[in-house]
Amino acid sequence: MEAEITFRIAEEKDLDSIVAMLADDKLGSIRERYEQPLPESYLKAFQAITSDPNNELVVACRGHEVIGVQQVTFTPYITHQGGWRATIEGVRTSSAVRGKGLGTELIRYAIKRAKERGCHLIQLTTDKQRGDALRFYERLGFNATHEGMKMKLK
Repeated sequence: MEAEITFRIAEEKDLDSIVAMLADDKLGSIRERYEQPLPESYLKAFQAITSDPNNELVVACRGHEVIGVQQVTFTPYITHQGGWRATIEGVRTSSAVRGKGLGTELIRYAIKRAKERGCHLIQLTTDKQRGDALRFYERLGFNATHEGMKMKLK
């Protein structure tokens, strides 16, 4: 990245940029609703995330411009002797900076936060349709060690 990138906890004023990035790809354009005004569900989710000390909605900024986002959730487990895990979700970068290393910086930031919080493991999932993302995460040291399963409830 050519200009200095900073990371910070997202603020409500960032929500429009965050949803725009989430909607700006093949899968996101189907499941997100980027419209003005934003659906209230996004604000409610934002408030729930930011009020939970075990969730961090992190934005990457170049100056005042939000150019990346990810959610990092810290979860205690009974397994692994009561250890903590970090889960990375919703990693997106602005289309203007894709392929320039910001995704790598976001993941490295999440790994640093997980270590600071004493996590023994960091995990993520990626849609099987996102082959490039799978290869990206593998290059960063993630391994497909488990088979994930989901069930849609609505």
